[in-house]
Amino acid sequence: MVRAPALLALGPRRAAALVALLVALAAWDAYADRLPAVSDGWDVALVAVLVFPATFVVAWLLLPLAGERRLLEAALLTGALAALFDLVGADGFFNVAKLVGFCLVGFWFVQMLEALAWIVLVAVVVPWVDVVSVYRGPTKIVVEEQPGLFERIAVAFAVPGEDSAARLGPPDIIFFALFLAAAARYGLRVRATWLGMAGALSATLLLTYALDLNGLPALPAISLGFLVPNADLLWRSLRAEGRGTRRAPP
Repeated sequence: MVRAPALLALGPRRAAALVALLVALAAWDAYADRLPAVSDGWDVALVAVLVFPATFVVAWLLLPLAGERRLLEAALLTGALAALFDLVGADGFFNVAKLVGFCLVGFWFVQMLEALAWIVLVAVVVPWVDVVSVYRGPTKIVVEEQPGLFERIAVAFAVPGEDSAARLGPPDIIFFALFLAAAARYGLRVRATWLGMAGALSATLLLTYALDLNGLPALPAISLGFLVPNADLLWRSLRAEGRGTRRAPP
């Protein structure tokens, strides 16, 4: 379990804000379909401008936990809680529990990557993997042949007056949290990283609608949102790491 000091690391105000936000997101997911329907353009704008950013504030509020131990255990317990919510039909809380669990997995992965160079390598490689997966690989197969499975594991972004929703798969949430935690861990621009990733995701959604596409890979946007605001700091840090490696004794 997550130790009490780990939870206290959030601080009372941050913890209260997190709980309030999770309840609000759960309520939106549960009751948005009861609101009056609007046009598709307004649906997309609402998700891009409000629902996406509000959802990813969860990762920001959870960020003080990124350095804690036993994050994997906490993620698994959160996953079990999500399964319980699913079992009792609490779809809104099922959705936010998945969100929190994926964020904790992302934080845990950062602890496994012991050098900034590994983070940068991940940020460079995963967009290409995601593109292949979406158009030729496992993501395409799951979305087209087992859409019910994708809907169960993805985080939903509900729109008013409809049962349908925009969705992001687990890797998208995990890597958002991973890069945000990496920015904090390595002294990068945390606020700019969050803004860059959230903004790039919203832009991707708007581009999907403008081009009338079924969907676009999300990880290229997330990776660019991490790399671009921190490009100069990453370059200096990687050069410093390289000099340190060359000076190391054989």
